[in-house]
Amino acid sequence: MTTFPIEKIRADFPILQEKIRNKPLVYLDNAASCQKPQQVIDSIVHCYSHEYANVHRGVHTLSVKATDRYEGAREKVKDFINAQSTKEIIFVRGATEAINLIAQTFGKTNIKAGDEILITAMEHHSNIVPWQMLCAETGAVLKVAPINLQGELIYAEFEKLITDKTKLIAVVHMSNALGTINPVEKIIAAAKAKNIPVLLDGAQAIPHMSVDVQALDCDFYVFSGHKLYAPSGIGVLYGKQSLLEAMPPYQGGGDMIRKVTFEETEYNVLPYKFEAGTPNIADVIGLGAAIDYLNDIGMDNIAAYEAELLDYATEKAKQIKGLRLIGEAQEKGAILSFVLDKIHPHDIGTMLDSLGIAIRAGHHCAMPVMDFFEVPATARASFAMYNTKEEIDVLMQGIESLIEIFG
Repeated sequence: MTTFPIEKIRADFPILQEKIRNKPLVYLDNAASCQKPQQVIDSIVHCYSHEYANVHRGVHTLSVKATDRYEGAREKVKDFINAQSTKEIIFVRGATEAINLIAQTFGKTNIKAGDEILITAMEHHSNIVPWQMLCAETGAVLKVAPINLQGELIYAEFEKLITDKTKLIAVVHMSNALGTINPVEKIIAAAKAKNIPVLLDGAQAIPHMSVDVQALDCDFYVFSGHKLYAPSGIGVLYGKQSLLEAMPPYQGGGDMIRKVTFEETEYNVLPYKFEAGTPNIADVIGLGAAIDYLNDIGMDNIAAYEAELLDYATEKAKQIKGLRLIGEAQEKGAILSFVLDKIHPHDIGTMLDSLGIAIRAGHHCAMPVMDFFEVPATARASFAMYNTKEEIDVLMQGIESLIEIFG
């Protein structure tokens, strides 16, 4: 793909000019968190310098401006994922809080003893632990669909686990540990046939592909801003309006109320019913700026460019003797998880850092995945739209020099 404006994009990210241990930074830890373009940084500085005040409650000029920018960002999120209404866009701290919100509201209202929640064996801890907590509290049962040695969902086994007792299916759209992209359309169609709501954890998928929640017909979709080139501490819960209206509030406080007396409280309309207290105003505005930035480049262009990077990296990795890829799904996003013979992933991470290369080493908040592949951890290089084939070459040279050092 020759038209992708990689040099222009790289110039927008000031941190990519940094040197680490006197080497140019090669940042390949994007599945943990992405770097921020100057446009996002500027939007936050502008907010605090020129337009900051609390939102929704003020009639003075600054409050009106801040509210317009804050709600404008909600409109941008709605369009970005093609939700039907801004009422379906709830601002939260991140995907983790969004899943916990659903567990504590929808879950507690709809899931009882003996009911079943179905997840997959490749989930992030944030899409396991809240359901375990809910099951412990309600007496519901957590069912786990298996994966194969390529890191793919065994769909036939998944389908067998859908029963009349299944009250929710919660599935990762793209695995953070393996890069696997799940067949979410098939999963949702199977769930709809039995009238089972579906939650998609989109934290990894959203920076790498176009997401259309209406076309998917999922009931909930959650993601974090910090993986989407936006600030940390902000995320989104999308939920179908009918479901959100039926769910009780998650927290009590200011702005989520319409009327309060000591006898009773009348709750606010959507989306404010789920946004108690002063929100993360500047970072919501930063999320809006990140979406503008991505829209200018085009999500389909980003997906095509990153697919090239992944193909290139995979081909290079397979030429290295002693390197074993963990996760080789047919449908896969820009993540390369691997182990090296006789070298612990933490040593890989430390040694590569001495060359200015930032990767992640560990269990990636997916311990059951590590258990399945019988490894204590993996080294993970994860790519973003600002990475290059030259950086992949630096990574591969670093890995080869490591193997030489360790003999």
